[in-house]
Order: sequence, then structure tokens, then C-alpha cells
Amino acid sequence: MSPPPGKAASGTAVPGAFADAAAPHYHGHRDRLRQRFQEVGGDALPDYELLELLLFRSIPQRDVKPLAKALVQHFGSFAEVLGAPLARLTEVKGVGDSVALDLKVVEAALRRMAKGAVGKRPVLSSWTAVIDYCRMAMAFAEREQFRILFLDKKNALIADEVQQTGTVDHTPVYPREVMRRALELSATALILVHNHPSGDPTPSGADMRMTRELVEIAKPLGIAIHDHIIVGRDGHASFKGLGLI
Repeated sequence: MSPPPGKAASGTAVPGAFADAAAPHYHGHRDRLRQRFQEVGGDALPDYELLELLLFRSIPQRDVKPLAKALVQHFGSFAEVLGAPLARLTEVKGVGDSVALDLKVVEAALRRMAKGAVGKRPVLSSWTAVIDYCRMAMAFAEREQFRILFLDKKNALIADEVQQTGTVDHTPVYPREVMRRALELSATALILVHNHPSGDPTPSGADMRMTRELVEIAKPLGIAIHDHIIVGRDGHASFKGLGLI
């Protein structure tokens, strides 16, 4: 009688006889997804598949598609997953400290790349890069932040600083402190930036009053305020574009 499949006549297993059958089903999926990424690029992939590609390295021995979908469903988008705080990431079942940290490292790398694009040439000639950087840095933060881009006389970036961090709907801004810092850096122009954690970037009455006060204080000092940008999950608003500066 012939020995059963995968067995030698002695009854011992034949090495590799069932290698393909024993391989976890997700191995083939990973290969196919990597191949799709190589062929069509990341822009053609839905958010959860791009997230899967990141999770492959953090979680090598498990099907990560359900986790990627759960993260996108929980936070709303790929960008919001990366922008979520460490503590909130680990609230999602299957995300441990190391996975959460890996995602935050990716976010930090993207911020560094976006900031590099802003710093290489005069800011006003690379406005799209400025908006992209501001959204990457602040749009998905859970608390309001007030940020200032300090520029020299050629409109090159001198410094990028978060001046204040507030609550979910308010950040205290101290105009004299802003001007003091601008003079310390010998800045001749500023771009003001803050975020609305609600997602809606529409300027509030308080935003407009604060901006007017800063413009009035800056003018006698020879410091121009080029714009005040508000960023949120739903987009951005430019005071200059709205005719408010």
C-alpha cells in the first residue's frame, strides 16, 4: 500500500510537503498588497490598505486587515490615525504600546518632511507646502494650539514655535509676548496658525479680535502679519484669503 500523502514509508513527515497549505492565509495577501503598492502607488490605495502596509512590520505574525479597518473606523481617516495621541491609539483592541509608537514615528517623519519643504525656500512662494505642513502638524490635535512661523526680511523661515496650548475650544494668546519673541528673533513678518479641534476651521469672533489686536501692535514695530491660518479636519481658513487681513 502506498504511504499517505506527506508521509514516507516509515511514517515520518516529508519536509515541506504541506508548506504551502500550512502558511497563514494572510501571507499571500501581504505579497499582493505590496505588489499593488509598487504598481499603482499609495494614492490609489484606500486608507485601511495603506495602514496595513505600515502595520505589516509592526505585527509580522497576524492578519492586520481587521485592525487597520478598526483604526480607520475609530479615528476617521489614515491621517487621523497617525495624528491620534499614543494613549488613544492603545484604546483600540490589538494596538499595544510598540505598535502605537511605530505609528507616531511615521507621523513624526511625515512632519519632518513637510517642515523641510517649507524651510527650503521663501515661505510665500511655497504656500501649498505651508498649508500642508500646518495641517500635518496641527489639524488632528485634540486641544487648540497657537503656532507662529517667524520670517526674515526675505520671507524665509527663521523659527516655527508653538506659543500656547489650550483647551478643546480656546487657547490664550498674549500679543505682547508674541511681539517680544518676534523681536528676539529679529523677525520682520509672522504667519499665525492655530487649530480648531472641532474640525470646522471657520474663524470665530474671538479669533478675529485677537488677530486685529496683533496686527495693530505689530505694525508700529515694523513687523508684518502675512496671514492667520486656521486648520481643522475639514480643511483650512486663511484670514488673508477671506479679506480679514
